[in-house]
Formats: sequence, C-alpha cells, structure tokens
Amino acid sequence: MTPERFPDAVAGTFEPPPVEFEDREGRPIEVRAYDGTDAEHDALARMYDDFDPADRAQGIPPSRPEKVREWLESILGGDCFNVIAWHGDEVAGHATLVPDEDAYELAIFVHQEYQEAGIGTRLIKALLGYGQQEDIEKVWLTVERWNRAAVALYKKIGFETTNAESFELEMALRLNEDGE
Repeated sequence: MTPERFPDAVAGTFEPPPVEFEDREGRPIEVRAYDGTDAEHDALARMYDDFDPADRAQGIPPSRPEKVREWLESILGGDCFNVIAWHGDEVAGHATLVPDEDAYELAIFVHQEYQEAGIGTRLIKALLGYGQQEDIEKVWLTVERWNRAAVALYKKIGFETTNAESFELEMALRLNEDGE
C-alpha cells in the first residue's frame, strides 16, 4: 500500500543504466535495463531458481520454478521498470520498480554469491536513475526492521522512514519534482 507521505525534497541525481563497475571482489559488473529478450528472461529465471530461500522476503521471489516464471511475467512487462546486474552472462542481481497508485514500489534481489560486494548499492542507484529518466516522482519500499544493513543502505541513498509501526519499516524518497 502506497505511503501516505513522501519527502518533499528530491533525493538527488542518480546515474541511469548502463553502469559498469568493479565490485569489491574485483569482478566486472554491468547494470543494464532489462531488454525483454528471451535470453535475458531465461537468465533472470535461472538466478531466481538458484536463489537462497533465506533471502526471500514477503513471499518474493517465489520458491517454485513455475511460480518464479509467473511472477517474472508480472513484473517484466507493462509499466514496471527493471534493471539487471550482470557478471559476464550470469545474473548477479535484479531490481524493479512496480507501479502502485501514484508511486512505484522498489524491490531488489542480489544472488547470494554476489552479496556484500557493493552490487546492491549500484543496482538500486541505476534503477533510481532509470526512474528519474522516466519521470517517476515517488518511490517506496518496505524492509524488515532487523535488516540493519539494508536500512542503512536505503538511508544512505536517500530514503526516509515514513512508517515504523510494524516489524517492517516503510521508506520512501522523491525522485523528481511533483509534475502538478
């Protein structure tokens, strides 16, 4: 459910994809917008098929391969925006902006073999750059409050806590000025 309040100030400027960098392990990573090809879809599905169940949150990504494919169909088309972090031809991570009323909900997943290497930060920033480019105004997310590393990362990027009344924090940021 979309937050009732969003920060007034724009969070900053983010570089849109493609973005190339070397992660903390020295691996070359490229973040690109999802191109809609079968090859990219299949590579993304393979990452989620191998995704550690402990890293699932709020029921996503789904755990069964057929459910993964249904979920991907729902977020890879339409009005969603998707970026993928690539290490060669292997998917290291994926982030998406899903429309929700007058804002977009952010979700990010980094494969366990690539976590804690700086990929998630660059993946989110590239996705937000893509969103700025597409004139998205507001983005929000929920994160389990015990996930201190993720909360700190989101704050560093510019997200502000908008609701802390449950075991999950609701965080939001403004990407572009209000178009009204």
